[in-house]
Order: sequence, then C-alpha cells, then structure tokens
Amino acid sequence: MPFISPPILRHLRSCGTLLSLMAGLALTSPNYGLAQTTPKLGINEVKPATTVINPNGADKFFDRKELMPIGAYYYPEAWPARRWERDIKRMAELGFTFTHLGEFAWAAMEPTEGNYRFGWLDTTVALCAKYGVKVIMCTPSPCPPAWLSAKHPEIQIMNAEGRTMRHGGRLQGSWSSPIYREYVKKIVTELGKRYGNNPTVVGWQLDNEPSHGGAHYDYAPAAQTAFRAWVKQKYGVIDSLNKHWGAAFWSNTYTSFDQIRIPNDKESTAGTNPHQVLDFQRFQSQEMGNYMRDQTMVLRKLINPKQWVTSNFAFYKFLPEVNLYDNKDHLDFSAFTFYWLSTYLDNAPGKLGYRLGSGLGTAFASDFARATHGYTGIMELQPGQINWGAFNPQPLPGAVRMWVWHHFGLGSKFACTYRFDRPTYGGELYHYGIMDPDGVTPSLGGKEYIQAGKEIASLKKLYNPKATLPADVAARKVAILWNQDNLWDLQNYPHTNQWDTWEHVYRYFSAAKRSGAPIDFVSEDIVLDPAKYPTAIAPAYQLVDAKLVARWRTYVEQGGHLILSCRSGQKDRSGQLWEGPYIDPLRNLIGANLDYYDQLPTNATSTLAFAGKEFSWNNWGEILSPHAKPTYGSPAQVWGQHTSQFYAGKAGVIHRKVGKGSITYNGTDSDDGELELAVLQKVYAERNIKAENLKPYFFKEWRDGFWVAVNYTSEDQDANPGPNAKFHFGSRTVAPGQVAVWTE
Repeated sequence: MPFISPPILRHLRSCGTLLSLMAGLALTSPNYGLAQTTPKLGINEVKPATTVINPNGADKFFDRKELMPIGAYYYPEAWPARRWERDIKRMAELGFTFTHLGEFAWAAMEPTEGNYRFGWLDTTVALCAKYGVKVIMCTPSPCPPAWLSAKHPEIQIMNAEGRTMRHGGRLQGSWSSPIYREYVKKIVTELGKRYGNNPTVVGWQLDNEPSHGGAHYDYAPAAQTAFRAWVKQKYGVIDSLNKHWGAAFWSNTYTSFDQIRIPNDKESTAGTNPHQVLDFQRFQSQEMGNYMRDQTMVLRKLINPKQWVTSNFAFYKFLPEVNLYDNKDHLDFSAFTFYWLSTYLDNAPGKLGYRLGSGLGTAFASDFARATHGYTGIMELQPGQINWGAFNPQPLPGAVRMWVWHHFGLGSKFACTYRFDRPTYGGELYHYGIMDPDGVTPSLGGKEYIQAGKEIASLKKLYNPKATLPADVAARKVAILWNQDNLWDLQNYPHTNQWDTWEHVYRYFSAAKRSGAPIDFVSEDIVLDPAKYPTAIAPAYQLVDAKLVARWRTYVEQGGHLILSCRSGQKDRSGQLWEGPYIDPLRNLIGANLDYYDQLPTNATSTLAFAGKEFSWNNWGEILSPHAKPTYGSPAQVWGQHTSQFYAGKAGVIHRKVGKGSITYNGTDSDDGELELAVLQKVYAERNIKAENLKPYFFKEWRDGFWVAVNYTSEDQDANPGPNAKFHFGSRTVAPGQVAVWTE
C-alpha cells in the first residue's frame, strides 16, 4: 500500500538512501587506519563468506510450469458481506488465481483486547476455496487498533521533532517497544493457529511495507533505550565506542553508555557525529529485522511448511532505513512493491515518459529483491492511476500491460496488484483498482492487467523446462557488489550538493541493462565465483577493509573482471578516513594512487576522453597516477584521460590485468551515464564478448526460454531478435508502452 509523500524526498538526503545490504565486516583493518579495539562479534558483523543463494529454492513453493500467477489485494472488512461472494467469483472469472487479505484489519480481528473475531475472515477464505482462489494471509501489525494505542500510548513512535505519532494513520507502532511486540505476537499467534494448516492459504505476508513511513526513524524513549543496549553489545567497553565514533572531536567523548542518545539533527546546532549516525542507521534496520523475526518465529511453529513467509518491502529509494538483508535469515524470500507513476522517481526522457514511468526503477527493485534468496515476486503492482503523486497522470494505453510483462521478463514468481476493489472512502480515494467504483466494471488499467495475465497464462503450453540461459547472455552476466553501509555513509556525507548515490548506482545498473546483461546484486557474505559472475561492479564502494580487498584480489586472480568506481575505498568500516594516502587499501589492487579529486559547480563542466569520445562531468572526478612497478599484476593502462581543467592529460580511467582477470577503475561520475556504459562495454570487448547496445529505458529480458522486450521510451525500438525468432505477442518493432514476446 503506497504512502509516499513529498516530505520523504526532502528527507532522503539527510538519512541516506537505499537499504542496508550487510552491516560490515570487521570495523577496522589490521593494516590501515586507527589501532582500535575490535568490537564484539554479533551486532554488526557479517557471516564468513560462504553463503550460496539457491534460486531453485523457489521450487519448494512455486510450480515453474505456472510461470507467473496473477493476484489482487482484497479488503472484505471494508465492504458489506453481501459483496464478498460476487467479488471473489469475479476475481476467478477474470483469471486471478490468488488474493491477499488482512494486513490492515487488526481492529476487525480483535475489536477489543482478547476478543478475537475471525468469522468474517473464515467466510472470505471459504469463498476463495469455493472459487479456486488461493490466499496470501497477512499479519495486521502495521495498523494497531485504537484500544491498544489508548491503553499503551508508549507503543507509538516519536519523530525527529519530538512529536508522538498518534492513532489514525499506520506504521506508528514502535519496533523497540516490548509491549507492542508482545501484542503483535499475540495476534500473529491467533492467525497462525487458525490458518496455518488451511490448504487455501499458500503463504504469509508480514506487516505491510514494513517501515515507519514518512517519519523514517523512531526517537521514542523505547528506541533510545534499545539503541544504548545495541551499542553496548556491539562495543563492549565505552573506550571502544569512543574510538570508533571519533568522539574526541568536538568533545563528544562518553564515559558511560547511559549517556548515549540517538543522533538527531533536530536537536543539534551544528550537525551530528557521522559515525554515530551510521551506527544508528544500522541499529534501526536491525530493529526492524528483529521485529519481523518475532512474527516469523511464531508462525514457523504453527504453519504448514508448504506455506511460505515473506513481506512486501516498499521501493528502496523511499525507505532508505529498511534493509532486506536484515530479514534474510527468517523469510523465505523478499517480495516488494512498486509504483511507476509516483512522479518521485526517474522516468525515461521524452514526451511520453511521465505516462510510462520508471522502468529502470522497477528493474532495479526486482533485481535487488531477488538478491536475498534468488527469487522474488511483486506484491503491489500499480493497476492504473494513483492518488499520491505530485500529479497523477493516466498511464499511456498499454503501459499497465507492459508493466506486468516486464515483471514476467524479470523473473517474478507472481504478480499481485494493489488493489482489486477501488476505495470509495478513506485515505486513498482516487486510487485505481482492477474494478471501477461500481465493483463490477473493470477499470482502464484493470482491463490491461487482466489481458496481460491471460496472455502469460497462455504461454504455459510453450514452457520448456530444459530451457537454459543462452551462452552469449550468460557471458555478459554482472554482479553488482552491495553493502548498504556505503549508501548510508555517502548520503550522510555527500561532500557536494550534486552527489546523488542513487543516480551514481543507476548509471552502472543502466549500463549493464543496456548491454543486455543479467544482473545479480551480491552482498559481502557471497563468495564471488568468476564462473558465475564473469564481471563484477562495485559502485562507490566507500567503506572497505583489508579482508574485503583481499577477496576482490582473489576473485580477479581466478578470472573475474572487477570494475570499481569513484569514491571507492576511501574509508574504514566506521566511516573514518585512512591515516595515510587516499584509498590506501585499494592502491595495490588498482595499481595506482589517487592524487586528488575535483567537484565542480552546476554551471561548470569538465571533460574526459575515452575510446575516441569525450564525456562531460561535474559531480566528481578523480585524478590517478598509475604505478610504474605494481606489487603484483601488470602495470595499469590509461583508458581515459582528463582533457580540460588544470589536470588535462592526467588519468581518469585505468585498467590492468591481474592473474586470469582484470581490474578497471573509473574515477569519474559522468553526467549522463554514457561513460559508465562505454567502460563496461570496453571491458566486454577486451574479452571478445558481444554486448547489446540498447537505448536507455528499452529493456530486453530472458526468462524460462522466453524473450521479453518492453519499451519505456517515446520512440519505436528494435527488439533485435535472433534469426529464428518466433513472436507470440508483438513484433520486432516495439512501440512506446508496448511489448514483444518471442522464443528462439
């Protein structure tokens, strides 16, 4: 369920972006930086690098032959009982094979404390069984009932301004409140006992877009207490905390853990300690993980092992405090939501972009969510016009169908739309559903959603279980290396008002997509295998340690091709600069020194020559000096040179061979992403790998033997199929907002 509002955008920069991928290895390197006491293992350490993601784990819950079942949210508690059978029957007739119940219905489930009423839900589940519609059952924790908020006002979060968030919205329950967590466990227990072995229920969704909404972070007394306990467990002794937080600066030194408070810019005249802020972000994300784990542990004792457990994480750019990986060990997979026309995301350039939405964002969201377990599903897929954007355009005719097909191409195990019924009251008036407000007529977007579902179902007869990823596509596969701490730290301290971590990462993600490369996001607990990931990209990987750098070297020596971007390796895990040359731990790896970097104002640009072309930049540019005699591997070649400013002629992009592989360092953040694309494609060319050269926002995906092309641009695009292509939908020329589907 969407909740995004403009204030979130203003908050993004102050609290960081994206999600925390892993909380960091050792906080200090034995060879670089401060000689500090190593914190206790547990709170902020990652597991040894042995985890393997098994994408075939999905087979336990999802039948591959079903391809991508289609579903819709439904809210029986919001409608008179006489409508329920009509609506569920209609769902089945239109091709919906599952629905989604209950996440906002705590007051209907438990109208007064301990008075559980599930008759209405029993009836709905029985009707679903009657018409062959499966159920995703949801825990109602995002919406505590009024009686609970009145009895225990201390369960509600407090925002940075010190205002307690009151009953009347949602997401106001504090993860740090032991009282709230106990009440949540009670209602989840009742649900698990009642539906844990119901054959109509196939899975469970915990909460709804778990977060604290527009408040982002909780500053209530319960959170203050929990944060003190967290840092005490992490550091053990106060001297260790002081060293890792650089507390000697501005006389911030603590003598007791009882003195610790959550860092808060609203309480400070001159900013907050960036190292303390980074730890608070780690803490808050892990608090959510523990809160979700509580619910999972209750359910695991009560439900059939065939029922899966997930949650619908909202799109990451809006909720930077949420970390999918802090929920990895107790969920079966990570599902997500996405709203293309929110008007707060990037759109394709061109006259139709605002009607087609953020294709790059949805591809990113899908690939990222898949990273935790090897598979994913989209839990909220926009069915048409929404109500909460800066403006709310109608999608271009065909766009909703395209969005559904895009997620098929991206490999989603299911697609669910928010919502079947269009609300006629409450906080989401004017938000489209599959049905118009009369409850019987499909909406404009609903018709397209239904059409796409039927088209996808028709492909089941063509499914080939022996289909494998074509060899030329597998050769282009890219791992994007990820640790959310980097994103938090960069956005906490951007160093220039033009730096945008999201845009920087998007440039490399887009370069891989435009090259026709399958993409996996890979965290630090995964061993990089060059056979699986011939190319790996680490965008702005700012926080490193010696162990991580050694693992990168091993990957390259064994045949991997590593691309590092600007701002990589500048700090240790606490976010402190090295007591030595710039990027000290990376110098031997890349075979060069970083002499200095430059940032330009908005009205100035600089240029860099690469592969016979000039590229402009003004956000961030680094000046590099290759080592004449590197400690290992071949000397670096200068691939890109600065061509303006006083550093004209100096290296900006370098490349060298190490062992069986190579390392490329691009120290420049370009204005339009074309340099990043050129760098990736030159790395491919060095290995005689043929890459696609797709237009931005035109996507071409392979899934289960099917090729899918979707066009978010404002012009016709060529799908460039193979010579033996057989088109099942569309044709080689793909119009804006349209789809082509073929087999070869």
